[in-house]
Amino acid sequence: MKIPVTAIRLPTRPGREYESRFDREQSLLKMLAIPIASVILASMVTTLPIFTAEPLLPPFGLLMMLGWRLMRPGLLPVWSGIPFGLMDDLFSGQPFGSAGLLWSLAMLALEIIDSRAIWRDFFQDWLIASLLITAVLLGGLWIAGLAHAAPEPSLLIPQIILSILLYPLVVRICARLDSWRLAT
Repeated sequence: MKIPVTAIRLPTRPGREYESRFDREQSLLKMLAIPIASVILASMVTTLPIFTAEPLLPPFGLLMMLGWRLMRPGLLPVWSGIPFGLMDDLFSGQPFGSAGLLWSLAMLALEIIDSRAIWRDFFQDWLIASLLITAVLLGGLWIAGLAHAAPEPSLLIPQIILSILLYPLVVRICARLDSWRLAT
């Protein structure tokens, strides 16, 4: 009695999972669009119907822009604070141009810090982001106060604290998006 032998067919050409990942070109669209889209989508979070008696929702667009800029210093150009800020002004309801001015000043401050700093760790980045978040929120309150009577700056304390505490989560999201962005 003869036992049938099943032949194992090896593919003549390996499938995609066996191809080499070296010397592949990354998509330029993916490389540029992910940081830009993430900042714009984070700015759109303020349009969600969340009702509070005082400002509590952090400026996620600003947090995302700071996360990208502090994590990858050469990725976003210095002038990118203006269009991102103007886009945020459309969604946040602040006077048009206030975030464009304040975010571009924040990007200039980061550029000065990057040109003088030799080495930074995460806690220094968190401190820098905390100072910039506080300055931008207080600056936005001051600019809004030019148009009409503004409330006390102490009203922003919960929003500032929540923004500072959420910064590590935003950096984690930026890191995940960056690993996906750089994957082939």
